[in-house]
Formats: sequence, structure tokens, C-alpha cells
Amino acid sequence: MSDPVLTIADSLKDRARAALGSRNLILVGLMGAGKSSVGRLVASQLGIPFVDSDVEIERVSRMTITELFAAYGEEEFRALETRVMKRLLKNGPRVVSTGGGAFINDRTRKHIKKGGLSLWLKADLDVLWERVNKRDTRPLLKTENPKQTLENLMNARYPVYAQADVTVLSRDVRKELMADEVLKAVIEYQTESAVP
Repeated sequence: MSDPVLTIADSLKDRARAALGSRNLILVGLMGAGKSSVGRLVASQLGIPFVDSDVEIERVSRMTITELFAAYGEEEFRALETRVMKRLLKNGPRVVSTGGGAFINDRTRKHIKKGGLSLWLKADLDVLWERVNKRDTRPLLKTENPKQTLENLMNARYPVYAQADVTVLSRDVRKELMADEVLKAVIEYQTESAVP
């Protein structure tokens, strides 16, 4: 007799994989929302590639995100990000983790909307702050009051992130649980989209 938990887990993965089809699953949200860590796990469970757009930007530019911001400014960085995202989303299926500002850029958002299913990992300020305040690698948080800066980014960006196809609440739980919630959200979105 098979293990019922294993069957349910396999069924969830299989159903989510079928619901996604050949589309990309593009994770959007603020820094610290879990796009990379949850995205890697989701891709592994679905058996499809995972790509972190920030890592890809660093690879093609041969500079870190921080160095790119310092050398060229945010506007030039966003232009490069748009070009990289357009290229990444040409093929699928894959799970793509985006930088926090990618979905905010109109041109990049159009590529994301066209390139697959967008999923916002939405988190409250305390969860985000707990995750991002340990490292100083976030160029947008190099301010006098980084927590206030993060809150300002939330206020400005959350209405735009809300345009994503799907929203999943990112909480302080195990990433395996978050990955399951992402898979369930993909299935639910496909089921609701199929209803005439």
C-alpha cells in the first residue's frame, strides 16, 4: 500500500505542473519576500529550471547588482534588467525569481505578463525587515533609516505588485510550506481561469 502523504504530495506537484503547462512562473515582490528560496524549491518540485534574474544580470554584466547601481544608477540598471527578463522569458517552462523593482518597471512588467504566470509573494514589513536587515547587500536600503525606506518601498510598490496574476502571503514559516502554497495557488488560478 502506498503512503497517502506521498500520493497527495505527488498529486499536488503533478497538478501544479499540468496547470503551469509550458508557461513560466515568475515570482515578484519586495526584497526578502522569499522569491529565490521559495522559487528554487518550487522549480525543484515541478522538475523545471530555476533562474534568478539578479544572478543572470550579474552574470551577463560581470558586476554585482550593488556595483551596477553605483556605476550606472537605477535607470540604467532597470534597462538592463528589462533586456535580461525579455530574454529569460522567451523559453519555458521555468521558475523565474525577479528583483524587487522588476515588476514596477512598465516595460519589464509587460514582458512578465506576456511571458507567463506572475505570482506575488506578499509579506508584511516585520517579516521583510527580519529577513533583509542582516545583510548590507541591498543598494536601495543604503539609507539613513533602512526600515523606513523598506516601508516606503512597500507603500509605493504594493499597488503595482497587486497586478500580478496570483498572490501568496509570504510568512515566517518553513519554505517547504510556502512552496506548497505556491503550487496550490497555481492550480487554483488555472482552475478559475478555465471556468467560462
